Amino acid sequence: MGRYALRRLLQMIPVFIGSTFLIFFMVYALGDPVAALFGDKAPDPATAARIRQDLYLDEPLWRQYVHYMGQVFSGHFGTAFNGQPVTELMASAFPVTLRLTVVAIVFEMALGITLGVLSGLRRGRGLDTSVLLLTLVVVAVPTFVSGTVLQYLFGVTWGWARPSVSPEAPLTELLLPGVVLGLVSLAYTTRLTRTSIVENARADYVRTAVAKGLPRHRIVTRHLLRNSLIPVVTFIGTDIGALMGGAIVTERIFNIHGVGYQLYQGILRQNSPTVVGFVTVLVIVFLLANLLVDLLYAVLDPRIRYA
Repeated sequence: MGRYALRRLLQMIPVFIGSTFLIFFMVYALGDPVAALFGDKAPDPATAARIRQDLYLDEPLWRQYVHYMGQVFSGHFGTAFNGQPVTELMASAFPVTLRLTVVAIVFEMALGITLGVLSGLRRGRGLDTSVLLLTLVVVAVPTFVSGTVLQYLFGVTWGWARPSVSPEAPLTELLLPGVVLGLVSLAYTTRLTRTSIVENARADYVRTAVAKGLPRHRIVTRHLLRNSLIPVVTFIGTDIGALMGGAIVTERIFNIHGVGYQLYQGILRQNSPTVVGFVTVLVIVFLLANLLVDLLYAVLDPRIRYA
């Protein structure tokens, strides 16, 4: 497995370079950061030229990218237009969004897998139909609608949670936003687990285990569930990066100053260094999450071996 992990790490290098170049190209080539910095007022040409020189924007795009990657590998992600290093913004934003993502993932895994297993084992019954209808409704309702409704009910009407998260963003205040963030993923996890359980319940190894007289709970947990979780783990692994990058709506609803908030502000103000820096880190999160998922396959299914 060590050789496989090393090979995967080497394969991640061209993927990282290609994806970051596309991000850098789309952000810097499709707009003028200096013009966005001055807003509606036209900057003095000499001042604009000096700013472009300071920000390395007077060089060809490929040289700008090489310069940026040199900064990234030295631990520097550039400087925002307000003069604050992007790493400082990351240091304040990523811990908040990481806690929010942990809440969403735990909620998604605990409730989604449980509902999926119960629904799959009772295929065609009332519980199965109810779970399928409920998850379909959750998928159909946009996050800004479900988030606003839950914020009003739990935060304003019943007073069970804070309608707006404080700047410190403690874990207790992130429970409701985490549920909102993980609702759609919960529905997909439930339906994916249910489908996988239904398919594997008819497999030969399950019938063999039943014929051997093994207890039902052992058949479900040791045989059926472990094999059925492989596609679910794949989805959850890729969903980690998606939740961190897609928390813009949730963080806006609950006034959370995390990654989504910083990306929204960066896009709104065309603050290119902030957007590129944060998305670069999210690319790394995606790649590492996929590597972790691949390594977990061998834990869930002993038949999988890595050369």
